[in-house]
This record gives sequence, C-alpha cells and structure tokens, in this order.
Amino acid sequence: MSIFSKVFNKLAAATRYEMVTDKGNGFYMWNGTLFQSDIVRSCIRPKAKAVGKLVAKHIRKDQAGIKVNPEPYLRFLLEEPNPYMTGQVLQEKLATQLMLNGNAFAVIMRNEFDYPVEIYPIPAVTVEAIYNNQSELFLKFYFRNGKQSTFSYNDIIHLRQDFNENDIFGESPAAALTSLMEIVNTTDQGIVKAVKNSGIIKWLLKYVTPMRPEDLKKEAQKFTENYLSLESGSMGVAAVDSKAEIQRVEPKDYVPNALVIDRTTQRILSFYNTNEDVIQSKYDEDGWNSYFEAEIEPLAIQLSNEFTRKIFTRRERGFGNKIVFETSNLQFASLSTKLALVAMVDRGALSPNEWRATLGLAPVEGGDEIVRRLDTEVVDNVKGGESE
Repeated sequence: MSIFSKVFNKLAAATRYEMVTDKGNGFYMWNGTLFQSDIVRSCIRPKAKAVGKLVAKHIRKDQAGIKVNPEPYLRFLLEEPNPYMTGQVLQEKLATQLMLNGNAFAVIMRNEFDYPVEIYPIPAVTVEAIYNNQSELFLKFYFRNGKQSTFSYNDIIHLRQDFNENDIFGESPAAALTSLMEIVNTTDQGIVKAVKNSGIIKWLLKYVTPMRPEDLKKEAQKFTENYLSLESGSMGVAAVDSKAEIQRVEPKDYVPNALVIDRTTQRILSFYNTNEDVIQSKYDEDGWNSYFEAEIEPLAIQLSNEFTRKIFTRRERGFGNKIVFETSNLQFASLSTKLALVAMVDRGALSPNEWRATLGLAPVEGGDEIVRRLDTEVVDNVKGGESE
C-alpha cells in the first residue's frame, strides 16, 4: 500500500502543534518569523553547518565482525536521500528546523518490498498527532499551499528538543523568545527612526516680518541651496540680514542604550547555548570542544537513534544493524594536538588514513590498514611469549 494512502477518517484523539513558519521578507518584524532575525540566524548557522558535516554510516556488528556500509542501497540513501539534496543538506535542514520549532520531521519513502529508498524533509505549517482505532500513531501535516498529508509515525524521522509537557512534540521556542524578539524589534525600529529623523530639520529660520507661505518656502529653499548643499562654496558659513534669525534645532530622538542591546543579544545567545566566539568563528580548541559536546554530540546521538529505529525493523536491529553519525571534532583541534595523534596510529587506535583526515590530507593506498609498532604487542601475546 502506498505511503500516501495511509489516511484515516476516524480519529480517536488529536494533539495539534503549531510550527513556527517564515512568511514575509524585508525588514524583520516579530510575528513568528524567527529566521528573519539576523541574531537568531547567526545562532543557528554554526550548529546547522556542524551537523551537516556529520558522516552517516551503516554499521553491521555480528559474529563475523564489524562491517561499514555493507549494503550499497543504504549507503546511497544516506549519501543522497532524495534527488534534490545530499545527506549534508538534509542534515542541515533538519537541524535548522529543529532549532526554529523544537521539532523536525522527515518522511521515509519505501518501495514495494518495504525497503527505504528516499528520505524527504517535511516543511509543514501545522502538525497534528492522530490515532486510529488500534491506537497506532499517525502525523497529519498541513502545508503552506493548503494541502495536507498523513504518514505513519513509523515512517517519520522525528527530532525534538525541550521535550517537556507534550507526549509527542518538543516545546516551541516561540513562547520563550517572544519578549526578547519584541525588544530587538523595538530597538531596531528606534535606531532606524533616529537615523532617518536626524537629517529632517537642522535649522530654523525666524523672520521678524510677516511673509506669505510661498515666500517662506522660497527663502528656505534658497538658504538650503546656498549654505547646506554639498556643492555650495560657502564652506558651511551662513549670513542672514536683520529680517531673519537663524537657529539650530537638535533632534531629540531616543536612541536605545548599547548596554540594553548587548544584554538582549546575550540572552538570545544563551537561549541557543552559543556565544560570540562560535558565531564569529573565533573559538579555540577548548571552546569548540565545549560547544561540540554540549550541542552537536547530543543531536548526533538523537540522529543515530532515530534513523536506526525508523529505517531498520527490530529483527534487523537484532542482527546488529544501526546507523551512526560520526562526531569527529578533530578537524578543529590545534596542529600540535593533531600531530600528537600519531601515537594513536602507532598503537593501532587510528589508521593512517584516519589520522591524515584530521590534517585535511587525502587518503593513501593501504592507509586503511591498522598498523602497530613492534614494541606495542598485544598483552595476551606478550604473556604467552614469557610463559614459553
């Protein structure tokens, strides 16, 4: 049966979750469009890019040992989940949706033999959890074009964070960010207004004799052309006769305090568990390791668990099949740390090609073979030799 035909008319229960959507462009206004904020987008981008760099692999561990990507169709699925994007792009999109909504969804498309063949992200506006008479869970997605689709939860890769009150969905960040986004919007508008109004009226000409409105306008225009124009040769010096008095008017628009702006920005950064060093790529080795362990590694574990339990049946998982997302952060290590890893190659903990990858070097032929120095023999072998 086609996956799109799994729509049920009889609902036993329903839970609705409103997604944060991005509708509108131009100047950012707080109306749920989180992604229009430069602050929010700068917080999201480093994590999404890092998640996109995770390498998905099919691992099979059984009595014959460990095999990496033993099934070609699964390797192709992880590398190219659908005709429109690579695995990296899919992972970045899911990470972005997760941070914007507290939830991210992708549907697994299967062939007539029930093998997964494609994975598509689901950009839904609203998601509804529904159950049939057998208490099986389905998710009903409402899209921006007004259409809707219902999928079995067994075919949905569902990522979530801030998992609290709802039994199915993670908490949306909208409630927590509403007040902060209003402050950002108000301060941004205040700055724009102050800049625009700063050049409206700078001088006031007071004439002691009554004049007609058109004459006042003509005199003001003449004063502007003679003394305020950049092409004027008066060098900024103005002269008026006794008929008029010139007076400078200082604009008094409110410009938000820089300390208020900085504190609001820091609160948003703290909400996303990031900092300026990560956003501006100024982190050192220790700073990146802290961010990696706090943000990237937990999501990599969730990705591995969700892909494994949705792609494989319980029987297949019983035979040692699983999907892992390699979480190597050695690319951000210092050169001295990378060079010190050669000791791991000597001890057989890393292959030469794995070590070369940390240095940004291409693999070499035979570099996947594990090597070991002669003075680092296996413990059991050493004991056996001594006993002889």
